[in-house]
Amino acid sequence: MPEVDNKESKQFYTDVPQKTEGFFLKGSNSLDWGMKNRLARIFNPDSGKTVMLAFDHGYFQGPTTGLERVDISILPLVPYADTLMLTRGILRSVIPPSATNSVVLRSSGGPSMLKELSNEQIAVDIEDAIRLNVAAITCQVFIGGEYETQSVLNMTRLVDTGTRYGIPTLAVTAVGKDMVRDARYFRLATRICAELGAHYVKTYFIEEGFETVAASCPVPIVIAGGKKIPELDALKMAYNAIQQGAAGVDMGRNIFQSESPTSMIQAVRSVVHSNETPEKAYELYHTLKNEITPN
Repeated sequence: MPEVDNKESKQFYTDVPQKTEGFFLKGSNSLDWGMKNRLARIFNPDSGKTVMLAFDHGYFQGPTTGLERVDISILPLVPYADTLMLTRGILRSVIPPSATNSVVLRSSGGPSMLKELSNEQIAVDIEDAIRLNVAAITCQVFIGGEYETQSVLNMTRLVDTGTRYGIPTLAVTAVGKDMVRDARYFRLATRICAELGAHYVKTYFIEEGFETVAASCPVPIVIAGGKKIPELDALKMAYNAIQQGAAGVDMGRNIFQSESPTSMIQAVRSVVHSNETPEKAYELYHTLKNEITPN
């Protein structure tokens, strides 16, 4: 039998109110505990930001340059990423279960790059996402695309099923070849995603008006890295996005296609989490690169 607790003097601290702290992420305070906990694994609670490493390109592109062997190119980068954005096939076949990174699971698919990309469907059952212990699920949303409505409904289905089990949904604003990439379009696309329940949104950085995109979206925005550009330019893009309201980056090609991927991801981290300038981060990139391959 357990011992009876009959002590007379107990500390109830009746003069100290219990703290009820607001959640650190924009637009997320009313979410359930499990949802917040998963978001706190994606976004660093100290900085409020995230460095996501995207390598889910193969779900429609096949073996993308730099991802021919994910085990060789990506595994050395895993310790430096807050979050891995990938498919369940790569997660199961390549990523060691001992990895402690949060996982954002690509949950849509269907057409290859040879077909109309906006004709996607939900391609992962929520039970499999639960089995994989993911922190979030994600799909493309093709605002203005041929299958716009279908892609929006894909996202809302993910939101509904994810919410049932406490798993957030990331909406990715896809941009087709013929779509205008300006502030007006991205304000429209990101706001639609947030209005219909996405817990955070991935979109592109633009030089003019990005601060209005971030301000008008009521949930956190992370920027896509996009196509490969010079390292300093990529660091400037990350810096400008953070300064103008982004809550992080989701970079792929600008990291794994870099001359020194491990150096680049650490330089990106310094910009995102430490508010380092692009020039200082670029110096860090070269310092780390030279340590790996000394002259």
